[in-house]
Amino acid sequence: MREVTLRVRHHGEPESDISKKYPDITLESASSMTGSAAERKRIIEITGPADSIEGFLDDFEDADPVLDVTPLTPFDAARVAVAITYDSYQWDSISQRLSDMGIHHRTGATITAGWERWTLYVDDGDDVGEIIESLERAGNDTELVRNVALSELDGQSHLELFEVLEDELTSRQLEVLKTAIDLGYYRPKTDVTIEDISDQVGIAPTTTWEHLARAEHKVMDEVGEYLL
Repeated sequence: MREVTLRVRHHGEPESDISKKYPDITLESASSMTGSAAERKRIIEITGPADSIEGFLDDFEDADPVLDVTPLTPFDAARVAVAITYDSYQWDSISQRLSDMGIHHRTGATITAGWERWTLYVDDGDDVGEIIESLERAGNDTELVRNVALSELDGQSHLELFEVLEDELTSRQLEVLKTAIDLGYYRPKTDVTIEDISDQVGIAPTTTWEHLARAEHKVMDEVGEYLL
C-alpha cells in the first residue's frame, strides 16, 4: 500500500474559493460530519490573523450552500474553532468522491490559499493517475505532491519536507522561516533576535514574530504526524 498526497483546487466549493482571497489563513477539520442528509454540521479550526479570519467567515457565511456559521472561540485565539452547517445537496464533497472510488483517505483536508491537501492510502496496483483524472473531470485542478510506499515510511521518513513547506506556508511565512534559519536563530546560545530577522526581511518585529510562530506551528504539526 502507498501513501499519496494530493493538492486539489476545489473550484466552486466555498472553503476553497473563499480561502484563496485570504492566503494567510489555514483551515483544518476538527470533527467529523454529523446531521441529516440535507443538513450537515462539522467543526473547523482556522489559524491566521484575526481580521483575515473574520473576513473569511463573513464571506463564507454568504455562500449559497452555507446555512450557519458560529464561532466557538475569539478571533484572536491561536486556533479559532468554528461550527458550520451547510446544505449537503449543494456541497461538492471531495471526501465523497474518494469514498465512491473506494479510496481510503484521512478525514478532512487542510486548506490554504484555495488549495486542499488530501492524504490517500492506495493499493500498489491502483492507478493514481486515474484518481487524479477523475477529480479533474469534476472540474478540479489536482497536483500530485507525494507517492510513497508505506513500507518506506516505516523505515525512513521520506517527508519531502521542502515540497510540504511550499504547499503549507505562505510566501511570507516561508521567507521569514528561511531567514531565521540562515541567521542562526535556532542555534544553541544564539544572539539572533526577532528584530534581527525583521530587519533582514523589512517588516515590523511584531509581524515577523506572527509569521514565524505560524510557520513553526505548521512545520511541527506536519513533522509531528510522522513521530506518533
